[in-house]
Amino acid sequence: MARTAKTISTLTITDTSPPRPHKIDAVVELMRRAEGASLGEITEATGWLPHSARAAFTGLRKKGYVLEKTKRGDATCYRVVEATPLPL
Repeated sequence: MARTAKTISTLTITDTSPPRPHKIDAVVELMRRAEGASLGEITEATGWLPHSARAAFTGLRKKGYVLEKTKRGDATCYRVVEATPLPL
């Protein structure tokens, strides 16, 4: 039995909606505050578990962000000190 070619129609879809914000952008925004952000604040804002938030810190470091760890009361806070873009 021979196979026959299938015709696939091409549709042009125009998406006029703005791009969805990413959770990592919210994390960076929280961490850019002068007081930084605690792990609890980050997990509350994103819905991530603590180990996922800490993995995001690793990803940010790999992207060239310099992170600073400080204490606010009993909570450890993380802050973005600077971001150096990596070459493409």
